[in-house]
Amino acid sequence: MGLPSPRRARGRLIIPSSPCIRFPKLARVFLSLYNRGMRVSFIKMHGLGNDFVILDARRGGFRPSPEQARRIAGRRRGVGCDQLILLEAPANPAARVAMRIFNADGSRAGACGNAARCVARLERESGAPAAFMIESDAGLLAAEVGDDAIAVDMGPARLDWKEIPLARAADTLNLDIGKDQDLPPAVCVSMGNPHAVFFVEDAEKAEVARLGPLIEVHPLFPEGVNVEFVSVRDGTHLRMRVWERGTGVTQACGTGACAALVAAVRRGLARRRAEVMLDGGALMVEWLENGHVRMEGPATHSFAGALAPEMLEDAS
Repeated sequence: MGLPSPRRARGRLIIPSSPCIRFPKLARVFLSLYNRGMRVSFIKMHGLGNDFVILDARRGGFRPSPEQARRIAGRRRGVGCDQLILLEAPANPAARVAMRIFNADGSRAGACGNAARCVARLERESGAPAAFMIESDAGLLAAEVGDDAIAVDMGPARLDWKEIPLARAADTLNLDIGKDQDLPPAVCVSMGNPHAVFFVEDAEKAEVARLGPLIEVHPLFPEGVNVEFVSVRDGTHLRMRVWERGTGVTQACGTGACAALVAAVRRGLARRRAEVMLDGGALMVEWLENGHVRMEGPATHSFAGALAPEMLEDAS
């Protein structure tokens, strides 16, 4: 026998009595918070294992501080995620929704391709047209939701040293920042967030967890950097593993996959459209002739829930 369905009476939530309910005190606390309007719902989603806690603040309510975002993202005492995504009303009238991104350490990120696909799926399921715009700190992202996959135009690849940004003028096609770790020169790309791409013989053997945090905080990157280790299988297939700034090793990184393809094309190693295989699965990426990068892949629901009051302390 499952739990009885809740019903409403005069705007209040009521759960009928049932022998299945064995925690009356917890139930009373939950109902008290719910009926007082303190319940903060979330949706857990992932793109190829890159996972997100998504909060909708378009009608007001809870907006996490960096410390609260870090707490919610915690894998042992929080919900657990690589990034927390806050949905807001967009400032740009061309967009349907705005997304703000918090890394697992509470810092902010300007862009996230996997999160953009998850938000696109949520909006489509809420009645959005198949194609619409998402506002991000990196600019407007054009999303297209199909039957089997979701495509997002992640905007232009930025290649100038000031756009990465770097602390000083340097050649972003050959940046010698890893020679102390026996790494080849990196290619730097910004996809609304900074990336350093290293082409290695075998990405499977790359010491991502050791090398990633060293490169992330290199003084040449005033905002830190995401770090990709890429091996080229052929002109249309890349293998990539990633260390994400502010998070660590993740199963996938959409902007990282975009940066990897752009870097490979700049080096003459790949065609402008290729499959990028990540630890969590494959993305199709294309560097368009207009300079924008289009990414295509899945977005998957995990579960939904409500944050406990402890997660909401010191609300900003």
